[in-house]
Order: sequence, then C-alpha cells, then structure tokens
Amino acid sequence: MPEQSVAQRRSSFAESQTGYTEDMAICEAMRCLKCREHPCMTKGCPVHNHIPAFIDCICEGRFEDAYQILSKTTCLPAVCGRVCPQEQQCEGNCVRGIKGESVSIGALERFVADWHRNHVIATAAAETPRIGKKVAVVGAGPAGIAAAGDLAALGYDVTVFEKTDVLGGVLTYGIPEFRLPKEIVKDEIRKLEERKVTFELGKALGKDFTLDDLQGAMGFSAVFLGVGTGVALNMNVSGEDLSGCYLAQDFLNAINLKQDTADKFPRYHTIAIVGGGNVAMDACRSAVRTGADRVVIVYRRTEAEMPAYDAEIKEAKEEGVEFVFLTKPVEILGQDGKVTGLKCLNTKLDENHRAVDVPGTEHTMDADCVIMAIGNGADRDLMQKCGLKCDGKGRLEVDPETLETSRPGVYAGGDAVTGPLTVISAMGAGRKAAVAIHKKLSGN
Repeated sequence: MPEQSVAQRRSSFAESQTGYTEDMAICEAMRCLKCREHPCMTKGCPVHNHIPAFIDCICEGRFEDAYQILSKTTCLPAVCGRVCPQEQQCEGNCVRGIKGESVSIGALERFVADWHRNHVIATAAAETPRIGKKVAVVGAGPAGIAAAGDLAALGYDVTVFEKTDVLGGVLTYGIPEFRLPKEIVKDEIRKLEERKVTFELGKALGKDFTLDDLQGAMGFSAVFLGVGTGVALNMNVSGEDLSGCYLAQDFLNAINLKQDTADKFPRYHTIAIVGGGNVAMDACRSAVRTGADRVVIVYRRTEAEMPAYDAEIKEAKEEGVEFVFLTKPVEILGQDGKVTGLKCLNTKLDENHRAVDVPGTEHTMDADCVIMAIGNGADRDLMQKCGLKCDGKGRLEVDPETLETSRPGVYAGGDAVTGPLTVISAMGAGRKAAVAIHKKLSGN
C-alpha cells in the first residue's frame, strides 16, 4: 500500500498509509483464489464478514456493492480495515498465504469503506418505527457503538453515556491520528446520530448515575456495558511520581485529543517506553513525532514474544525507534524531582518463555522521560459496587450465549469481559448483545 516517506512520517501525525487506488484494489482482489472453504471468513473473522463476496465485487469494479456486503456484518469497516490485526485473523487464515503472501483483505476493506465515504452522497436514513422502549449503553467505544447502532435500527430509543467529553472511546483517545484519522471515527458517530441515538457526554457510571438509576427512575428496559479496560497499570517501582514519568494512556490521551499537543508537549532528549504491545508502539511512534532526540522501547522478553502487530514494529523501526530486549526496569531514577534515567536488570527466558531476572546485571539507562505501557485492567471495584460478578482478573462474568451479566437486564461485551482484544472483537460483542437484548425485550 502506498505510504508517506519515513522522513514525512517522523514529523507528521497525518495518516502513514495513503490507501489503494482503484486499479491497485482490483489487482489485489484478483489474487484471491476463490477457495471453497473460505477460512478467512469462517475461521479468521470474528464477525464473519462475507470476504469472498466483497472481494468478488471489487474484482468487477463494483465498489459500492462491496461496501453494502460488508455493512451487513460490520458497522466499522473503515476502522477495522486500519487497526485490526489481519495477519492474525482473516489474512492469517488466507489459503493464498500458505505458499506465498496472503491477500491484503484489511487493505481492501479499508479501500471499500473509503471509496464509499468519498463517492456516495449520504442520504437520510429511513425512519425506523419506534418500539417505545429505552436501552442505555454505557461507553462509546467499539462495543458500545455497535450495540447502539443495531438497537437503534431495531426501533429502540438508545442513550449512550460516555464518561469523557469525546465519542469513540479508545478509537478517539487511544489510537494516534497516523494510524486512525479522527474524521473516520466521527463519520461512524454521525451514522448513529442519524439513527436518533442520544449521547450524554461527561457522564460516568458510579459517579453521575448508577445501574439502579438506569433500571429504575430513568426507565431503561435494558443496559449494555461497553466500558472497556480503562485502568492503566503501572510498574510499581519507585520514581513513578517524578516529573517526566507518564502512563501511556495519559500520554496518548494528551496527544490524540488536541491537534497541537505535539508542539506543546515538552521536548525530551531520550524517551524510554516500557512495554511491547500495540499501546507501546503507538506511544513510541507518537514520541518520535514530538521531536525527541532518541526514543527507546524497553522490553523484558525478545522481539518474538512482543504482542504488538508486526506492521507496527516494522514502522516503528523505520522511524528510528530503538529496541532494547531482555531488559527489565526496576527503578525510575531522578534528580530535583525530574526523571534522569532507568535502573534495569537483564532478563532471560525460562523454558516457559517467562522473563526471569539475571542476578548481578544491574545497569542504568539515560532517559529524561519514561512512558509506562504495560497494559490496562478492568475497574473491578466499580463493577463490584454495581453488584456485578467478576472473575479473578476483574473481568465481568457474562452468559456466553447472551452476554447478560449476573444482574438481570444488564449486558456487557468487549474488553471489560474478554480483556484487551481487537476492535472487531469488541464490535462483534456489541452486536451479539444487541440481538440478545432484542430477543429479551420483544420476545421475538
């Protein structure tokens, strides 16, 4: 796929990849072998997008037909085509990839969604007859957006409660502009507004309202929780309170929610990012764009164990990010209240690929900024205060068929149930819950 040069990427938050042309999309689609079993769809796609059918349409130049096929199963094709781990899902199951390179299904999905947005004039959605029942959706991330859209299309009066002042959840405040332009997310939100979905921003569960309020005085017949895993984890080492030490979530929020933040963000000499997942990749690539002289990923295992997507690691390396493996920070060093470096230990992998300390290998690494990107967890305290059962990791327990929680009439899906997964997995959970809610409320 065409993309900006490395020099352009390093100094710009504009989208790194520029997308297929029509001719390129047709050529790529024609690489599909049209196999009988369609494992890309049946095994690889969490929502079972009809991949063979939409690719056939691209081969014939029927791009809008391809979009309509995708729209039957996914409400976020422009998003999923950009940020889902296709190499682990649809493309990872592509028969073409057994002896060569898989068909670029994600890039084709992105192309179709962008083509529709750029060429098809939006028309007012047909008015859906109202059922007269209200459903509350808590959280405006991928799971909540999907549930709200489907329920509104079925005729329910849907209100989405979002604790921040922006819609889109992690799509807006967690993923940088160079991977997912905010206009793409806004376009999906506009579709919900056209379906008469009501949004209540700055309204947090447990603070501004309770589940008792929603199911009682506020008159909602059902509730869907798409609250994600909003509690960022820290390293629990000394020095985390020093100036120049950030949680990756806070750093990315600041970068993503204000277009001019990169210019106003303090210019550091060396930024060390601790972690090896996609959040760490987003953080290190954003750090490059703030003008830091040196950006380093510090990871306690090897590159083979990094959970980040291969493409993200590749692009981070191209942009000059350094990688230090088998290294574990044990203290954040400081002077006069500011970060000056990291005290680290070397690690090695045991027979189970767990990182274990190597005694006697203490050393220091210079850094005037440290960003902790070691994961997020569910807000177990909040969920338990709401009377909801959680597992040992703080994730909500739900009925696997209906996604109903331990509290009747309250459903949940996405990262709050599964732990951090993909956008399309969360979206699939939202759609599954919408079906269950409709069956419960309509008896149909």
